[in-house]
Amino acid sequence: MKNFRGKVAVITGAASGMGRELALQLAREGAKLSLCDYDPVGLEETAAQARALGAEVHTKVVNVAEREQVLAYAEEVVAHYGTVNLLFNNAGIAHHAPVEQTSFKDYDRVLDIDFWGVVNGTKAFLPYLIASGDAHIINTSSLFGLLGVGGQSAYNAAKFAVRGFTESLRIEMLASDHNVGVTCVHPGGIKTAIARNATVADGHDQAKTAELFDKYLARTSAEDAAKVILDGVRKRRGRVLIGADAKLLDLAARITGAGYERISALVDRQLSKRI
Repeated sequence: MKNFRGKVAVITGAASGMGRELALQLAREGAKLSLCDYDPVGLEETAAQARALGAEVHTKVVNVAEREQVLAYAEEVVAHYGTVNLLFNNAGIAHHAPVEQTSFKDYDRVLDIDFWGVVNGTKAFLPYLIASGDAHIINTSSLFGLLGVGGQSAYNAAKFAVRGFTESLRIEMLASDHNVGVTCVHPGGIKTAIARNATVADGHDQAKTAELFDKYLARTSAEDAAKVILDGVRKRRGRVLIGADAKLLDLAARITGAGYERISALVDRQLSKRI
């Protein structure tokens, strides 16, 4: 899939951030879009911007954690367009808290959206993607799907799970006769609203946590991230790392093995004093 003109692209989490930028860049390249999100206002803002670029846009308010909603959404997209070529399982949320202060409900909420949302989307759309004869699945993991970070156990668990699920799926597609590419995306710090919308442990300053993320970690714009993702799709890459931070820290984890955990603990200790 060297270009996206005329291709039908489904994007979850399209109301803002990377989802919105993916929609706008695909619109410029002549793709037909089906956008979904849990936020109806942001979703319609993205749709309006994409339509202004000349794209045909279908929208649906969907909670990707609700399997029946996702299954019904897939049927609706195919009824509308007749086919699906691209699936971006992009929706995600974050929660910052140590394990001892992370409730079972916190784990359920993050895993339901960040992991099960990916599984739900993949399972719902895979038969239609295979039937299209020319398709690609793009699942968003994270830098935190490559290495562990203190205070991110729920997010780490979900994003490591997305990585394992996606790599397994890619192996299956490579071993099959299906023309379905599979890419796992690992963004580093991206300038989106995910940190500002994240929940935190009781007693922690959510605004301060978001401020530190935006100031020290969010080095890549959502626009640049979307460009890297689409380039990875064109080149049928199995893994796409976004940002110098993702590439550097992935390399450090590979070289040091478990040694990076002690360094990360020192950084975490210093940051915790500032939240």
